[in-house]
Amino acid sequence: MNLKTFCIVCFVMITSQFVTAQEGIPVYADYLSDNLYLVHPAMAGASNANKIRLTARKQWFDVNNAPNLQTLNINFRTGQKSGWGGIIFKDENGRFSQTGFYATYAYHLLFSRDRTDLNMLSFGLSAGFIQSNVNTTDLFDSFDPDPVVLDRIQKDSYYNIDVGFSYNYLEWYAHFTVKSLLPVTRDTFDNAERDGEFGDSSNQRRYVFSLGYLFGLGSTDFSLEPSVMYLLTDETQEASLDGNLKTYYELNDNTTLWGGMSYRRNLDGAEYSNDGLTIRNQQLQYFTPFLGVNYKKWIVGYTYSYQQNDVVISDGGFHQLTLGYNFGKLKERWDCNCPAVNSK
Repeated sequence: MNLKTFCIVCFVMITSQFVTAQEGIPVYADYLSDNLYLVHPAMAGASNANKIRLTARKQWFDVNNAPNLQTLNINFRTGQKSGWGGIIFKDENGRFSQTGFYATYAYHLLFSRDRTDLNMLSFGLSAGFIQSNVNTTDLFDSFDPDPVVLDRIQKDSYYNIDVGFSYNYLEWYAHFTVKSLLPVTRDTFDNAERDGEFGDSSNQRRYVFSLGYLFGLGSTDFSLEPSVMYLLTDETQEASLDGNLKTYYELNDNTTLWGGMSYRRNLDGAEYSNDGLTIRNQQLQYFTPFLGVNYKKWIVGYTYSYQQNDVVISDGGFHQLTLGYNFGKLKERWDCNCPAVNSK
């Protein structure tokens, strides 16, 4: 598929009025564990290695039915310019759950003459199918039934697409992705029109922008990677900003240790009161230390997030494990300090 054909396919899918969609995979800090494809479809096949990544996330071990997420993704390159990928996931949060999969095609434009200077612009398109469930059986009272509460597990299925681009230039990188691009009518949340008003919005569109740079520390085996990620929800205009600092240490030719800290803060707040008199405002914020190791073709990472707010559901943190493997014959490495596209 050439670039012209790819753009036509994107345009047709974007303007189609017969495809429905839903929210998709939540955006956490798992992208910091060499898992950028999970957030940005343009990174499918961008590396010199084929990659498979498995993640498991659990929040608040002391809270029943707390949010948890599992993902499995694979991405690889075919030829010089085409990248492919796939994601399956399961996301649960209280009575709501969703499962689904995405299939991805990415097109990579190489402006470099050879491997001495990385200069690559990538375009990505992911098409997803998701089934969502809402379990209200334990809320139904047969002696005093509420017509709004149904004694069943409500199910609905949706389609959606994510589109985006990535630009990798030597140690610099930038990514922009539009997630859940298409509007959706979610029958699970009853957004049919009633008395001139609508329930749940059909707009689940989110915008994700990432920017970062990696630089070495003189002649040492250490390198630092500061980065930011901005996330905006279109319908509610809720926005958050991640500030990240990741460090790498080359232990030997086969082993790289890495770790760092991420700080996420919502740019808008919520009002609350502890005594019913004084109104206060708090902005959601997380501190997320993370660490991991790359050994030959294997990668293992651990992420812990702690919510730093006055009003919280639990003092427990959010735990996430990442296990990865790079497979297939490695392409020649780029001559740059750019671990997202250079693998051992």
